[in-house]
Amino acid sequence: MAVEKLILYGTSACHLCELAEALLVELQSGGLAFTLEKVDIADDDTLMERYGIVIPVVRRSNGSELGWPFDAQAVVHWLAAA
Repeated sequence: MAVEKLILYGTSACHLCELAEALLVELQSGGLAFTLEKVDIADDDTLMERYGIVIPVVRRSNGSELGWPFDAQAVVHWLAAA
């Protein structure tokens, strides 16, 4: 089974984005298998328009998205869903 690839959309100097990243890294350290790519939306006008007021947002390879606020339990449930 392929490892899930997650993209964390955010910006630098975003406190909530830092919290989301720390939570995801903690889940990885705890054994939840996924790769994490951070994307700074400030570098792309389209992403800024789409996510500018809702970051942080985590996106799965299947297109499913999980927006803040979320906790460890919410991430685990979201990843368990097909």
